[in-house]
Amino acid sequence: MRDNSAHFRDIFLHDIPMMDVRAPVEFVKGAFPGVINLPLMNDVERQKVGTSYKQEGQQAAIELGHQLVSGELKQARIEAWAAFANEHPEGFLYCFRGGLRSQITQQWLKTEAGIQYPRIIGGYKAMRNFLIGVTEQAVAECDFVLIGGLTGTGKTEVLQQLDNALDLEGLANHRGSSFGKHATPQPGQIDFENQLAIDILKKRATHLHQFVIEDEGRIVGSRAVPLELYRIMQAAPLVWLEDSFEGRVERILKDYVIDLCAEFIEVQGVETGFAGYAERLKQSLSSIVRRLGGERYQRLSAIMDSALEEQARSGDVDQHRAWISAMLSEYYDPMYVHQRDSKNPRIEFAGDQAAVVEYLRHRTAR
Repeated sequence: MRDNSAHFRDIFLHDIPMMDVRAPVEFVKGAFPGVINLPLMNDVERQKVGTSYKQEGQQAAIELGHQLVSGELKQARIEAWAAFANEHPEGFLYCFRGGLRSQITQQWLKTEAGIQYPRIIGGYKAMRNFLIGVTEQAVAECDFVLIGGLTGTGKTEVLQQLDNALDLEGLANHRGSSFGKHATPQPGQIDFENQLAIDILKKRATHLHQFVIEDEGRIVGSRAVPLELYRIMQAAPLVWLEDSFEGRVERILKDYVIDLCAEFIEVQGVETGFAGYAERLKQSLSSIVRRLGGERYQRLSAIMDSALEEQARSGDVDQHRAWISAMLSEYYDPMYVHQRDSKNPRIEFAGDQAAVVEYLRHRTAR
């Protein structure tokens, strides 16, 4: 197969529209941002054709496929493809390997709708391998610095002020802690990796050679940081972000109470949304009950329940500060202080948000 790296690079750099003709079950397992799934065959049809291929060979499978996708069903799918092609004349179509399915789609578009539409040679698999290579190449060639700090110091706020930041939590749609789930689900693992690679690709295209990443564990929520990136993070220099205890409490109150409640209400409506938000907070606390210990969990749970009742009644969130303060002082801070001690030799700068942003903006690649 010819090298399509330059072609793929152009597609992802410029967000070229693409039509994915794989079955929905394949699309859900992994796709690219903004791509539309308009399958040649649905999941059931694909399974039947696959069984025929195994038992009777390729020709029988092709004939069965033409039988399953025919008549009005075939016409409806061609119309959907034609609508996409007419709306996005600069786009492409692809299947898994750029083979039979995309060729059939391309042929039907031409013969039935009079549209010549290009397909991706190598298909999804080739583009996926290209993006894996983008991340691996960045790890090999670029400089990385981590930003660490106690819970609630605003590490994400620092990343948002930097042009060379890779926001793993943003890409994974998770704040990284036990309380980090959003109202909307995380992307699939492959989708997360693809989005990260595209972010790297676009930033490197602006001649960036140094990246700032939050000091994360291997798992962000339920999504794994690519192993080669995580390994280099373990030895990367560290910048430590500092803030007052009160400032951290207020930031967590905003992120995990005010903003999370607003997220749920936006997604689910006022009544259902508040109930979903309250249940999420309770689940987050219960998920660390073994690490908290029974007595402490019961105490914090009672404080949280009272705060949620008051918030539901009056909208006042003041009572939430009590359990947040206790969580910081009794749980998160001792854990992070221990981690800082172990990473102290790697810390090259420490300061408040303004100082850290200024330092990272002027830090030269090593």
